[in-house]
Amino acid sequence: MATKSFLKNIVIKDKKSALAFLSALENSEGKKKKDVDFDKSVETIKDAETIKKIFRRK
Repeated sequence: MATKSFLKNIVIKDKKSALAFLSALENSEGKKKKDVDFDKSVETIKDAETIKKIFRRK
């Protein structure tokens, strides 16, 4: 989940929205996170020329 979603202000204007929000919180309680398997390799690139080559328009 993105960090921005944790920092978002929630404005509850009516009882229906409040009940939906509480229901979502209660439903998520105790649920286990899912493990993520990465199937791609990752390489750190610091060379400016290589970075320019990757993002060069075709």
